[in-house]
Amino acid sequence: MARGYMGKILFVDLSKKKLSDEALDEKLCRQFIGGYGIGARILFSRQKAGVDPLGPDNILGIITGPFTGTPALAGTRYTVVAKSPLTNGWGDANSGGYFGAFLKYAGYDGLFFSGISPKPVYLFIDNGKAELKDAAHIWGKDTRQTEEILKSELGKDVEVACIGPSGENRSLIAAVFNRTRTAARSGLGAVMGSKKLKAVAVKGNMRVPLADESRTKELRKKYTAELGGHIVWLKPFGTPFLVDIGVLDGDSPVKNWAGVGVVDFPDFQPIAKEAVIAGMSKKFGCYQCPIACGGYMKAGTGEHKYEADSRRPEYETIAMFGTNCLNNNLESIIKAADICDRYGIDTISAGAAIALAIECYEKGLITKKDTDGIEMTWGNHRSIVTMTEKLARRQGFGDVLADGVKVAAEKIGKGADKYAIHVGGQELPAHDPKHSFHYATSYRMDPTPGRHFVGSELSDAPHHPAGLLPKFDLASFAGRGEARRIGSSFHHVVVCSGMCLFVYWAFPDVDPIADFMRAVTGWDVTNEELLKTGERISNIRQAYNIREGLNPLKFKVSDRVLGKPPLKAGPLAGVTIDEHTMIKEYLTAMDWDLKTAKPSKKKLLELGLKDVAQEVWP
Repeated sequence: MARGYMGKILFVDLSKKKLSDEALDEKLCRQFIGGYGIGARILFSRQKAGVDPLGPDNILGIITGPFTGTPALAGTRYTVVAKSPLTNGWGDANSGGYFGAFLKYAGYDGLFFSGISPKPVYLFIDNGKAELKDAAHIWGKDTRQTEEILKSELGKDVEVACIGPSGENRSLIAAVFNRTRTAARSGLGAVMGSKKLKAVAVKGNMRVPLADESRTKELRKKYTAELGGHIVWLKPFGTPFLVDIGVLDGDSPVKNWAGVGVVDFPDFQPIAKEAVIAGMSKKFGCYQCPIACGGYMKAGTGEHKYEADSRRPEYETIAMFGTNCLNNNLESIIKAADICDRYGIDTISAGAAIALAIECYEKGLITKKDTDGIEMTWGNHRSIVTMTEKLARRQGFGDVLADGVKVAAEKIGKGADKYAIHVGGQELPAHDPKHSFHYATSYRMDPTPGRHFVGSELSDAPHHPAGLLPKFDLASFAGRGEARRIGSSFHHVVVCSGMCLFVYWAFPDVDPIADFMRAVTGWDVTNEELLKTGERISNIRQAYNIREGLNPLKFKVSDRVLGKPPLKAGPLAGVTIDEHTMIKEYLTAMDWDLKTAKPSKKKLLELGLKDVAQEVWP
């Protein structure tokens, strides 16, 4: 078995309460690395097309990478995978924190759950010994309470990944939480809740075997000293440093994507980075992270009360509950974020749902009678907090919003779908494609649509692999296809390795990935091999969606997002996205069909995916 892996995966049939270990094949690891790479390979092989995302046949996976839990810089990440109840296609959500490392220290590289437990359970793993335990006493508890209870019962050295009441109630925007970090997107907390799996608790002191431990530590020291770029902002401010930039340059969505930056939201300073940091009590970082970009807040003392050490909201949360709702009341944003954290909700999707409700109220599609007497108006911070709690609890009109904007618009009717900003069912994050064109392709074409942390022609620049990324004009929609194929392929390798992208983007070039991979695993890999590996991961995720009958070219993307018609004022005035050119060039570079986005049989065979080719090209 390759170094960097524990060499073992646990499969759990919740219906039968059957637990079985399987050896992790080294060929599988080298071909798919870890995370959603291995997850996609296993789900494609073991799960039939067309399963109900909330039914017993959907498989939920939690998978680490070879860097997770090792001295490799920022080896903190793990990924949750399953068929998404939001998109009915491939779903994955990535998280940092401590859980991933300690899952490996407990003896496993990954866990896969099938079936549905007849009653609430949690999985406990202690140094290689796994058992299902009764979760009746923690069912209904919020995420923080769940962790506290399990730590009191199992020991302070236990790490917990769990869902809150929203996941239990199968809210389609529910997330999986662990020690202040979140696997938020794709609605996978609902999948966990549908299986009546409340939590996974792990502890252990096993060591991750390394091919060359001294070399790995030497590389850690070397590359830590070379970190630069955006960390000058991340270290003191965390992601809230983007709030000021996003409003001023037009990247942040305003007024449910219909507004214009500082024109419609000029008084943004109360939620800018300095204001956020002034309310912080202390910083925190993920396991062994050299940046430590997280933070805890002081107790809320104003109108909106929250406990000390509530998690500091990230940029996406501040933008979705702030700029997108025309809300500059910081304490209300922190309170809304804390509600989402405790109940187990994706803050991006929740903020989008609140903005939808406000616009529908403004347009007369819903009234106070519909909203339980709550006046849903722009910037009304009291209403935003109250409705967020209703959403989290599935109470009243909150039940309409709890499954995301696509479902909410269908329930509201009256043309509300015009104001539901999503792609394929997934709410968009707080980055405007009219500002950075590559997001338009990402939002539509990635197998997890509506996502910003996916590979692109820009996500790996300027540190592209050994000069292989061709140059193109940032102001042009043309000439990006090949660069995107290469950039997205390398991105997959980084994510699946278990490395945090914030640290990766701070490297002077991409060489650290291959360097760490050689030192950790012992494989004599090159950037060229890693690119092919990443392309293999791209193709199997896409093939999963093709098998599910999804064609991203048929997804509806809001005209607001694409600049149709173009804005008349602000930094993005006059910009209309030329989706056709960017997507056609990307499909051509990937060798995917221009009408169906299906990977060619030739490409799948070239990547060693013969069984996949046989399924999508019967």
